[in-house]
Amino acid sequence: MMIRKSTAKGFLWILISLGVLGCADMDPVEFDVEKPLSIKKQEELNSLEELKTYTSDDSRFKLGAGVSMSAYNAQGAMFSLTNENFQEVTAGYGMKHGAIVNDDGSLNLTSVNEFVENTTEQGVTIYGHTLMWHANQNASYLKSAIAPKEIPLPDGPGWMVLLDQSFETDDATGYQTNGPNAPIAFTAEGEGYNGVGRALKIVNAEVRANDWESQLFVTFPKVTEVGQKYRLEMDVRTEIAASFPTQAHTAPGGYKYWNFFGSISSTPEWKHINVETTIDANTSGCNTIAFNLGANATTYYFDNIVVSWYNSKGVTYEERTPEEKKDTLSAHLEKWIEGIMTASKSNTHAWDVVNEPMDDANPYELKTGVGKTDLAEDEFYWQDYLGKDYAVTAFKLAEMYSNPDDLLFINDYNLEYNLDKCKGIIEYVNYIEEQGARVDGIGTQMHINIDSDKAKITEMFQLLAATGKMIKVSELDIGVGVKTTEANEELYLAQEEMYKFVMDQYFSLVPKAQQYGITIWSPTDSPASSSWRAGEPIGLWTEGFTRKPAYRGVVEGLGGIDIN
Repeated sequence: MMIRKSTAKGFLWILISLGVLGCADMDPVEFDVEKPLSIKKQEELNSLEELKTYTSDDSRFKLGAGVSMSAYNAQGAMFSLTNENFQEVTAGYGMKHGAIVNDDGSLNLTSVNEFVENTTEQGVTIYGHTLMWHANQNASYLKSAIAPKEIPLPDGPGWMVLLDQSFETDDATGYQTNGPNAPIAFTAEGEGYNGVGRALKIVNAEVRANDWESQLFVTFPKVTEVGQKYRLEMDVRTEIAASFPTQAHTAPGGYKYWNFFGSISSTPEWKHINVETTIDANTSGCNTIAFNLGANATTYYFDNIVVSWYNSKGVTYEERTPEEKKDTLSAHLEKWIEGIMTASKSNTHAWDVVNEPMDDANPYELKTGVGKTDLAEDEFYWQDYLGKDYAVTAFKLAEMYSNPDDLLFINDYNLEYNLDKCKGIIEYVNYIEEQGARVDGIGTQMHINIDSDKAKITEMFQLLAATGKMIKVSELDIGVGVKTTEANEELYLAQEEMYKFVMDQYFSLVPKAQQYGITIWSPTDSPASSSWRAGEPIGLWTEGFTRKPAYRGVVEGLGGIDIN
């Protein structure tokens, strides 16, 4: 830093007065101290104007920021930074289906209304994000809306038979054994229970080291739930007096708990068994009874096995048809789009109508939840019920409930990484418009890194520009390959260069008439606690709102200038 000469002189005279320098006559010493380079560099960054001042006045281009709705509505530091630097704001989560739709299907628009009011007062417009997506949905409500229909039983609550196996035919529905230690055969006609028909015959030839080495599995078509009552009825006899336990299995051989219906005792005479159980945590999620036969070297005879559950509601369930599911979801989709667009339209003039439709592994096909076993709680694929035209429906509804001049976008990620995905979404846009819907623009997210392939970025912009549609970089952030705690000046300068490169390519390759805007998805570095690129220095500002070199990269990209 530089100490002012007058200050230096004053400081020296103070020292003299304190006797620090002695009593001899002397002239004050004048001197300069050079500012540290780091301070000079930061002052240079701080001398730049706010970002939006570098945008063109004769263009519809909007510089946007992705900001938490709650953070914006709190009117703190992020509120001020956004208003000073950006023309448009995208709510990260607050305008999505999962944030607004209640479990009964109603819409809670309180925060959205506040958001609209606050942005309007500050002269900042909203980019609507997002009307239709497979994530961040109230999936539990959507699933409940298309759940099987309840059909009242004529006689009300009561026992319902799940399995009734008398072994009179060779139809093996509902039973099997675990192999050669429990071979299946049948008695002669007339040797079944009470001398009627035939029975199942299983010979356990020797005492096994473990009783489960010889098993009969009885399976029923309903998975148990906590609190339900189940009943097992059957007729059984053995050549000798015997006792054998029952286990709860999730499938034949899928052991869960050692006790299901207790131990069954048998004698050489036919015995009717009737036992009930109430399902608890140990036996829930099961649909198979395992009879452990290995402790007794004997022949087992089973007949008339019946498994029932107590229907306390007095209803049965009927699966809805595909057409019924489609109609139900279409009605909800219209209710959702009408509600969010009506609440927001006074200050929202562009919408992310359909988000992330294309499949990464099959980039010319739509995403699907079919076959996925790890669906998140908020995951719901509209396209699995509405079909390929799900986006057609969404765009038609968006046009119906938006302002006449609003722009309607489709949006996806990794378009610069997977060029086939970029081509795939372009094909899908063509399909949507062939079906009579209007698509105004395509958004590319661009969550990239300093080492991302620049040639692919260039080609992506060329492909998108060739569509003639409005083009928006909807969620731009750039990682440096390490966490904030490990980042250095070299990496930050590389980040600056990549931000400038992306913006240069956008402005040079996308015709002016097609330039809708660029949204900085994370204006500040991401906190370690964030759900998005946690602890990464992806922003133009630090978490403490200090400008980074990336800020200058955006300025240069916007202004088409070089700042030395």
